[in-house]
Amino acid sequence: MFKKVLVANRGEVAVRIIRVLREMGISSVAIYSSADKQALHTELADEAICIGPAKTLDSYGNPVAVISAALQMNCDAIHPGYGFLSEKSEFVDLCEEVGLTFIGPSSHVINQMGNKQHARETMRAAGVPCTPGSDGLVQTVEEAEQVAEVIGYPLMVKAADGGGGKGMRRVADASELAHKFSAAMMEAQAVYGNKDVYIEKIIAPAKHIEVQLLADTHGNVIHLGERDCSLQRNNQKVIEMAPATFLDASVREALCDAAVTAAKAIGYTNAGTIEFLVDEQQQFYFMEMNTRLQVEHPVTEMITGIDIVREQINIAMGQPLAITQEDVTFNGMAIECRLNAEDPKQSFRPASGYIERLILPSGGMGLRVESGVYPNYSLPPYYDSMIAKIIVHKSSRQETFKTLQRALVEVVVEGLVTNIELLEELAYSEEVLADQYHTKWLEDEFLPAWMMTD
Repeated sequence: MFKKVLVANRGEVAVRIIRVLREMGISSVAIYSSADKQALHTELADEAICIGPAKTLDSYGNPVAVISAALQMNCDAIHPGYGFLSEKSEFVDLCEEVGLTFIGPSSHVINQMGNKQHARETMRAAGVPCTPGSDGLVQTVEEAEQVAEVIGYPLMVKAADGGGGKGMRRVADASELAHKFSAAMMEAQAVYGNKDVYIEKIIAPAKHIEVQLLADTHGNVIHLGERDCSLQRNNQKVIEMAPATFLDASVREALCDAAVTAAKAIGYTNAGTIEFLVDEQQQFYFMEMNTRLQVEHPVTEMITGIDIVREQINIAMGQPLAITQEDVTFNGMAIECRLNAEDPKQSFRPASGYIERLILPSGGMGLRVESGVYPNYSLPPYYDSMIAKIIVHKSSRQETFKTLQRALVEVVVEGLVTNIELLEELAYSEEVLADQYHTKWLEDEFLPAWMMTD
């Protein structure tokens, strides 16, 4: 049993973890940068410690500073949340060296799945379908041209160590290949310190579907169903939902079974997510694995009744899963919207500053809000611009959207520009309500038309 856990994050996810720790009777330690002294997570934790200046690399992204704080505060373990150090294998190794438990998978697995090309090879070996593409890394334009001749256009050049849309270039035809191949390599080197890239065939139109996994240290692996994350722009998710209502039951079963097979093949432990692309014929292809808690995990919690953060902590303490696959039941549908401080009509430019007035929806059946801000709080410009996640849960898709529409109307944010109008428009969109969209629909079809409106 952990006595004290350091939460190596900020914002709504830090608040979420601190609340679970308190419910479990475990003391929590919040870390904060000089820009976050008044942040909500520092107020809710049992203890808080400043670990550096505002810049991410000097604070939340500094492994030595985080571990030093954990040791100074006599912590047993570190929960990384998502982002920052959550998928840094070197950080996991440092935790182990000083006797701290990392609440997540092993550094070996993070390395194995963090390199996207290596992950593809691992999935192929496990029998999990992968998108057509290069058999390994692609070093030159000439090699890229050879791959393109086999798989055809459009295709994607991707950084091997990439994620979150960085180090990626879409190539529509042969005339773009040389330029975009070089651009992807340069960005990969700049962002990740590794210029290695590989090539994948673009599956389009397609849905972005991910499967939530839990795996303990005793060899037990279960899935908690799938999420539809197809409403996205620039490879960043805007609205997520569970389950993916368009999937045939047989495809859903095969997809979730493939995810469990993959997790077992790599010896995965803790919570993780495997992402797939699903085409119009409902053929699915492995995309990548996220070896951490996902931003959108609440929608899965809502339809299963399983607290994923609590399960992470229990697994890290060496406890076997208390539930089997047969125990997992799915009830209704849940949707999550990301309320961000950003201006959609100014290229989604992030906003920061003083929140003069804030009203987030509360009350009523099937509503949950996760947030790390409050009225009169000054949102710093250095980090993610999320204000809140608004999650709704009802028995059917129609009822869930009605509740979402009601919840979004209640949002009031003054002092900062937000994406609330965009979220409201999407919640009423005929295509969204009818489940008639794909991963590029928001970016290529909806937004160009919406941007023209007043």
